Amino acid sequence: MNVNQFPDRIIEINQEHYLYFGGTAYLGLPTNKNFQELVIKNIRQWGTTYGSSRSANIKLTAYENGENFLANYIKAESTVTVSSGMLAGKLVIDQLKKQTNSFFHFPNNHTAIQTNESLPIFINDQINPRLLDSKFEKITVLTDGVSGFQTKAVDLSILKEITNHKEITLLIDESHSFGILGKNGSGIYSEIDLPIKRKIMISSLGKAFGLNGGVIASDALFINQIKEMDIFISAAGMNPAFVQTLADASEIYKLQHQKLIENLNYIDQTLIKNDNIKFDKSYPLIYLEDENLIELLKENKIIIASFKYQSNSKNLNRIVITANHLREDLDKLVNILND
Repeated sequence: MNVNQFPDRIIEINQEHYLYFGGTAYLGLPTNKNFQELVIKNIRQWGTTYGSSRSANIKLTAYENGENFLANYIKAESTVTVSSGMLAGKLVIDQLKKQTNSFFHFPNNHTAIQTNESLPIFINDQINPRLLDSKFEKITVLTDGVSGFQTKAVDLSILKEITNHKEITLLIDESHSFGILGKNGSGIYSEIDLPIKRKIMISSLGKAFGLNGGVIASDALFINQIKEMDIFISAAGMNPAFVQTLADASEIYKLQHQKLIENLNYIDQTLIKNDNIKFDKSYPLIYLEDENLIELLKENKIIIASFKYQSNSKNLNRIVITANHLREDLDKLVNILND
């Protein structure tokens, strides 16, 4: 289905209007007028792009402003922005390969934090025995903040069972939890309190935060190591107008997050739960187990997200709730699901 304008809560297909419950604009920012005005203002100041290295002799204060905002918002010691969430993941993985003896991963991680050398943290639903032996290793555990097909933050309690012979670094991809979970959408990074040596968060900013780019958050030592990598030095940074907008839009983020929470609470009060529908009031995705519901929704002028998330996997059929959906939109959706 091809469309000729950004699909917000309404999408036009073949000159017909449908309600749209897809995409990843959880806070509804791409079409938010106040947010757009900030972006336009900052483009006028900082231009449409800046193709220079972040290590060049000229330093743009936009980066300092936006990255300080992100550090405070995430509650991390330091952050750095890059041009995409995918690049953020690849930079961190490449740096950790120099410091890690073994990688372990939770199931269904996003491609951004996958590496061929990684071992599963679970084998037959039990902790990998390698994590319980007495061999000293520096290990890195890879996980999404919210795994695919799930509606709750990942349960990291299994890390408490790992023997103290392992020095643990945790890398968490919060592309689908940053801006959504935590206080004001700050994510789950700051809430992680486990016996680990280091925690690192990466995230796309092109989802909840409405701007093309990515962020890496961790302690200042690790962030400085990222800044010294050849790939980081050689690459242009995130659009400085967008990075400045992060700082300028702090109140908009809080307001839109509150609207999203109100929409989720409303659905929780009205939706009849059943085995064909996976929903949690803290998370803006509803997963449908029944393929027939997709066509039923379409017949009632509702389009949802339906695609193959990874090769050799089943179709991802999900309803995406955003801060921009109106009560009447939610009523129509819920009434069909309840029937």
